[in-house]
Amino acid sequence: MAIEFGKALTVTETPIPGLVVLDLPVHGDSRGWFKENWQREKMTASGIDLPDFGPVQNNISFNDAVGTTRGIHAEPWDKYVSVATGRIFGAWVDLREGPTFGAVYTTELDPSRAIFVPRGVGNSYQTLEPDTAYTYLVNDHWSPDATYTFLNLADETAAIEWPIPLDQVEISEKDKNHPRLSEVVPMPPKRILVTGANGQLGRALRAEFGDHPWMEFAGRDELDLTSPDLASARRWRDYSTIINAAAYTKVDLAETPEGRVDAWAANVTAVAALARIATANGITLVHVSSDYVFDGTKEGAYTENDPVSPLGVYGQTKAAGDAVVSVVPRHYIVRTSWVIGDGNNFVRTMASLAERGIDPKVVDDQIGRLTFTDDIARGIRHLLESTAAYGTYNLSSSGTASTWFDVATVVFTHRGHDGRRVSGVSTEEYFSAATGPVAPRPRNSMMATSALEATGFSPVRNDDGLRDYMETGLR
Repeated sequence: MAIEFGKALTVTETPIPGLVVLDLPVHGDSRGWFKENWQREKMTASGIDLPDFGPVQNNISFNDAVGTTRGIHAEPWDKYVSVATGRIFGAWVDLREGPTFGAVYTTELDPSRAIFVPRGVGNSYQTLEPDTAYTYLVNDHWSPDATYTFLNLADETAAIEWPIPLDQVEISEKDKNHPRLSEVVPMPPKRILVTGANGQLGRALRAEFGDHPWMEFAGRDELDLTSPDLASARRWRDYSTIINAAAYTKVDLAETPEGRVDAWAANVTAVAALARIATANGITLVHVSSDYVFDGTKEGAYTENDPVSPLGVYGQTKAAGDAVVSVVPRHYIVRTSWVIGDGNNFVRTMASLAERGIDPKVVDDQIGRLTFTDDIARGIRHLLESTAAYGTYNLSSSGTASTWFDVATVVFTHRGHDGRRVSGVSTEEYFSAATGPVAPRPRNSMMATSALEATGFSPVRNDDGLRDYMETGLR
């Protein structure tokens, strides 16, 4: 069979998600032929979604006899397969968990055609010409600890129509004894790790994503992000996403010598370690940031493109963490403000004061919008599942901004108390009697959410979210 010269580089999708066939330009004359077997820039520009494929190994398989058949193997990595010489019939079966489990695709490959095989899709080959060699790039090294899945070549459900009957070809005994489709344990999806799983946001993420085998929720006791052994603490190639909900958030204590050390360790050093791991292993890193990266002097809402200008140590560490995460190829920085969730927070404190007959003085010269942890969790899941463009997104409630004094008044009223029991004071007056260090606060914490909304996400309205939280979250 003659190689077809002069084809344009094209990409064809198959019924198996992520499995794509590439027609490659091959240039030839009487001396032979030449092709660019893998050219990342051109292939990405032509529509292949492989900007971070990152192959780490190149393997070559040579088969001298026609009909040599290799079993249906699904590995926990991606591979790019092409033919160097000869011709093969290939069969691919989706062995991943999901609605396309068992889907089959077959085609022939010669030097002018290649195929990208995503993790968990079983692949097998039968040589159609003597002295056939095919090459494949993979983006992970073989490991005895990795998860592999196999399917019998003769499975009746897949019903692959082999050009040369299986009883007439060379097959290994191991391949002959692989299970039928009904007995195959599907390849699970890559794992999602949530750090800081015991905090307010961590608990909201657990509620949003649910407990599944591929979800891992780790608190400090399960995973020390400051450990020098973090890079070897997991088989990181098995993870698709890290959601970093761990942080040092004691804003005032961060202004002390001890607190400064702890804040930098948790918010910068640990984040840098996660960033290195994510970059090295093609992991999406979701990092939760804060309005404290801004100084609060802007008129109007802050956008994702406004320059950071933190006032205190906490804000400085969050800004530094953002800068580190921004260089990870796959990253989402989610900036929040005035976080309210399942734990100690301003709304709970005001409700408690109201019930105990205490009339508080509350700051009335800082403006912003509350952000509810279940909304943050919902937004993070939306970014991941919608495959929104990587980058920074503001995530707070929408609607009219308020002051802390406004929020306190609403809480008192909702709990059946006179909102006039709350007195408004300036930030300076509120902290005038403080005996310890006080961190500077941004006066304006309003953040524009239009970038996130453009991806199809609708943040909860400020007043609606507060009402719902007081009716359900305070029980």
